[in-house]
Amino acid sequence: MEATFEQKTFIFKTPSGTSRGVLTEKYTWFISLKDKNRIGIGECSIIPGLSPDFLDVNQYESKIKEVCDNIQHFVEHQDELSVFPSILFGLETALLNLNHNQSLVYFNNDFTRGNLKIPINGLVWMGDESFMLSQIKSKIAEGFNCIKIKVGAIDFEKECHILATIRKNYSEAEIEIRLDANGAFLKDEVIAKLEVLADYKIHSIEQPIKAGYWDDMESVVKNSPIPIALDEELIGVNAIDEKIKLLNKIKPDYIILKPSLHGGLTGTKEWIECAKNLNIQWWITSALESNVGLSAISQFVSEFNVTIPQGLGTGSLYTNNTESNLKVENGYIFTVS
Repeated sequence: MEATFEQKTFIFKTPSGTSRGVLTEKYTWFISLKDKNRIGIGECSIIPGLSPDFLDVNQYESKIKEVCDNIQHFVEHQDELSVFPSILFGLETALLNLNHNQSLVYFNNDFTRGNLKIPINGLVWMGDESFMLSQIKSKIAEGFNCIKIKVGAIDFEKECHILATIRKNYSEAEIEIRLDANGAFLKDEVIAKLEVLADYKIHSIEQPIKAGYWDDMESVVKNSPIPIALDEELIGVNAIDEKIKLLNKIKPDYIILKPSLHGGLTGTKEWIECAKNLNIQWWITSALESNVGLSAISQFVSEFNVTIPQGLGTGSLYTNNTESNLKVENGYIFTVS
């Protein structure tokens, strides 16, 4: 088996705001495997400042080169990449694609064959009030009945006004609102803010305070009027006993899983199993992957009997995205031939 890699920079169609800043471009690396006449491609996707395995381009690319130069070893010892989740995801999916030996096929299931649609949320990026309201209007017009809104970057009162505008026109039954704070709220203010937000009939809020403060997050979960979802909190927690310890301690309502951040497909499966045993619900989202990674994640998600919207609506972010056989329509993602 031969392995090579290639770096590519994707350009956002519109600068995309988060609580960690505005994104205009996105680095990713593709691992290509070749075995006789079979080819497999996987994506190593990173988010600077969030991905636990990315310090800088030189460090990251050096690790990918090590994996490709010693491909047989890492195929046989994938556990050694547990602290490099995005690279593990790239290797795992490249191997799956190699085994199927068909472009953008990672799992042979109903979704891949175009017989299954996955419900997804519409993602609204941070920005000024008019920009966010225009996005929400577009998502609703496109048929989404679940909207995920990033909060914590603009004035809190303006964010509340945006939510009030939605609720003035759409009931909780018509539009489900999920919030993602990316750890933006301070622990001394978080409950007061969550009480205000609860008036707008919020489905859940992701990571209301910064990750790493288990006692504080446990207290937030106990006292919040809104169901709490963990995201960044899960990053870097790789051992299964630590996963169980975290979930038992904090007891979130939901966990949100990104294979490129949370241990690749292997680590994601472990999180799902731990959550299932503790009656904690979950959903999976992409982490700004190109259509290559998005295809793999979507097919992986369809291996489970999901009924709640997933976070897989990022395929139209870039001006120079890879080719895709995915389509989003009326709040669902599906494969077209």
